[in-house]
Amino acid sequence: MRSFRLLTALAATALLVGCSSLDVLNPFSTPAPKMAPLPEFKPSASLTPVWSAKIGEAEIYRFEPAVIDADVIAAGAAGDVARFAGGQSRWRVRIDGGLTAGVGADADLAVVANGAGEVIALDAGSGAERWRAKVNAEVLAAPGVAKDFVVVRSSDNRVFGLDRKDGALKWTYRRTTPALTLRNPSGMLLENNVAVLGFPGGKLAAFDLNNGGLIWELSVALPAGATELERIADVVGDPVLHRQTLCAAAFQGRVSCFDVTNGKTLWSRPVSARGGMSRDVRQVYVTEDSDAVAALDAFSGASMWRQDQLARRILTAPLATSAGVVVGDTEGYVHLLSLDNGAFIGRAQTDSSGIAVAPRALGELVLVQTRAGGIHVFQPR
Repeated sequence: MRSFRLLTALAATALLVGCSSLDVLNPFSTPAPKMAPLPEFKPSASLTPVWSAKIGEAEIYRFEPAVIDADVIAAGAAGDVARFAGGQSRWRVRIDGGLTAGVGADADLAVVANGAGEVIALDAGSGAERWRAKVNAEVLAAPGVAKDFVVVRSSDNRVFGLDRKDGALKWTYRRTTPALTLRNPSGMLLENNVAVLGFPGGKLAAFDLNNGGLIWELSVALPAGATELERIADVVGDPVLHRQTLCAAAFQGRVSCFDVTNGKTLWSRPVSARGGMSRDVRQVYVTEDSDAVAALDAFSGASMWRQDQLARRILTAPLATSAGVVVGDTEGYVHLLSLDNGAFIGRAQTDSSGIAVAPRALGELVLVQTRAGGIHVFQPR
């Protein structure tokens, strides 16, 4: 079955590449749509640079930095992991085997995964290695660090529960994976002693961290279509919890919000999401696969506004701040959109390598990590 899935994926990829080649050779073919130019606007807000630093390049992976109080712990594909305070490095180490995922951390522990299928825990204060555990799987998403456990998700959608004291494997969760899925570094939400993760097929599941037992499962979206490609409906990004409301988004699917006390669907709206989502008290924000940023009413799902002038700029998931909605793009620009109507109100530039992971809140500041390994912190105001 594994071989069949691999062959199916390779065949689909080969077909797409073949069509692209034919378009290049055919002088009558329609040119591919171009990236939208940067819209002109009169700034009414700013993204002021506060500090910057450098870590290793991302290469083919996506590296999400971790925020610990006012500090940042970041990693790159070559194996470098560093903790930055105000742009200065407090410590820096090199992990053998290269790295494949971003950093999961709390005040005591920072956890990464290497190309040899190992999970490595570092002392968050000094960078000294605490332990390493073999999971024999590719890890694309930053590990989750909870009170007693480290939760690791592999690219084949297995979930591992490791003892945070020594990395001992406590439990493993397996589920059937559809024939085609996104190579998507979906993360997780950790709350008390529960982990919430999204899966292919549009499912959202909660686990008891003590034993890996499934507590509940909800449907964000249902696969639809005649082909395996059309039926991809993977939950993307991290689920978002606000009080008793849990929301998640799916590619070729929907944005759905649930009451966590009873599992009831509060509302669901057709949206094909590229990455994760964000929310504030009033609205839910999501980046569509068309590179439009949409705001939905957090209580009804009604459309509030939609910013579609950044087409084909390969936007990140959004970050809602008090100053506006922040998204990054493939040219390394950081855009600040109005909370009220989605209009452009501010813009800043990092480097030309692009931003592939969602901006992070660093207190009142905004943090982005570029594909070239640039760590950039801005003050939105």
